[in-house]
Amino acid sequence: MATFQSRNLRKGRRSIQGHCYLITIVTRQRHPWFHEFGPACIASRVFYAEVVNHHAKTLAYVVMPDHVHWLLKLDGDLASAVRLYKAKVSSELGDRIWQRGYHDRAIRTEDNLRDTARYLVANPLRACLVENIRDYSFWNAAWL
Repeated sequence: MATFQSRNLRKGRRSIQGHCYLITIVTRQRHPWFHEFGPACIASRVFYAEVVNHHAKTLAYVVMPDHVHWLLKLDGDLASAVRLYKAKVSSELGDRIWQRGYHDRAIRTEDNLRDTARYLVANPLRACLVENIRDYSFWNAAWL
């Protein structure tokens, strides 16, 4: 069943250089790997790793306890960017932590881009992890 669902996620997926995408990547069995400070720091830092930046420029991200949201501008191949991000985080944590696949959505306009970034970084507020986004360490946006 998981293979069929993974395949369906890839249907119609296009990797268009210069376009922006919102990516959601979930941990295996929704384990809260990033509830701890160290792993959350690693997941945050890897968005800016050279190997990842070769394929995508990070515009915004938020690391939640059991998933990440990543707003990126594509410079290479989307699947490669996500694969490299997941592999580097897993390698640094010393374990296979990710669920197979990922969810992506193309962002069409500059206005949608900023709205998407605002929505993305507000995730910790909606999840009641903090009352003020300044109190949450694991997010960034290019517009700051």
